[in-house]
Amino acid sequence: MTDSTAITASSIVQLVDTFYGRVREDAVLGPVFEARLAGHWDEHMPRMYAFWTKVLLDTGEFQGNVFGKHMALSGIGKEHFVRWLTLFKMTAIEVFGPEGADPAILVANRIASSLQLGFFGDIQVQV
Repeated sequence: MTDSTAITASSIVQLVDTFYGRVREDAVLGPVFEARLAGHWDEHMPRMYAFWTKVLLDTGEFQGNVFGKHMALSGIGKEHFVRWLTLFKMTAIEVFGPEGADPAILVANRIASSLQLGFFGDIQVQV
């Protein structure tokens, strides 16, 4: 476990690696991510490091249309958000500690809320 007060570039890499490892093995999320990223995980992970470093530390370069990329996915339901948020929260607490995880969990909830508005027209899930 990382020091609960320190969100660093290296702890973000640990968060992203652990989280997406769990996503890939998850019965609900794994098929969705594999359908889109099969054979491209090595390209995707550095983008995820850059994204989370940008949103949690306000450093680095990330350019991309997160909302647009996700809106292009089909078959997304409430259960996907439940699993994504549950796995993310669990991983953030594990990596950053219970107190240190709050900033990452807040960002994850904001992202999930925005995507749910796009998919469903309202926010159905928050963790």
